[in-house]
Amino acid sequence: MIRILLVDDQELVRAGLRPLAERDGDISVVGEAADGRSAIARCRELRPDVVLMDLSMPGMNGVEATRELAADPELASTGVLVLTTFDDDADLFDAIRAGADGYLLKDVSPAELRRAIRAVAAGGSLLDPAVAGRVMRAATAGRGAALPAELTEREAEVFALVGRGLSNEEIAKALFLSPATARTYVSRLLAKLDARDRAALIVLAYETGAVRPGDR
Repeated sequence: MIRILLVDDQELVRAGLRPLAERDGDISVVGEAADGRSAIARCRELRPDVVLMDLSMPGMNGVEATRELAADPELASTGVLVLTTFDDDADLFDAIRAGADGYLLKDVSPAELRRAIRAVAAGGSLLDPAVAGRVMRAATAGRGAALPAELTEREAEVFALVGRGLSNEEIAKALFLSPATARTYVSRLLAKLDARDRAALIVLAYETGAVRPGDR
């Protein structure tokens, strides 16, 4: 069962999201919060697998809350999936830099929302198609940049698959590794390339040409 925390300052939105998220029976809403500060407290109390995070909230906003959650080693296994009405570049890149694992707009379909929750819970990253192109264009504008560290052949293979958005389980299957070994390689890449999270690895993969638009 995937345990999620709903974070949105509008009670009506939270009430509407709960049945949509729980529809298939493999996702359970374990708590709610109406602002960033409360979200952090609830995360430390409940340890959800995924936080569904709004950006515009009173007090501490979603970007600030995401940054604090990403910096807490005790919450390293908690993924943050942004769900917002805002699709401007500033919000998008601020959220990714803060450590968000996914970014969806609120007009996403219920099925796509559940798929994104599952992807983030599995250690993957996911961007709404409406904003993914902008991230890739920004990343590829700097294509040709050198990696900050030399990778082994296997690390380079894992790096490319992370760049294509595969989860640890999918990487393990593609390279005939155990899931634990795949996780170890991803952790090694994060440390070696000084990347905050998988979303940062994806951007770096495009910047360095390890992945090209259209790769599958």
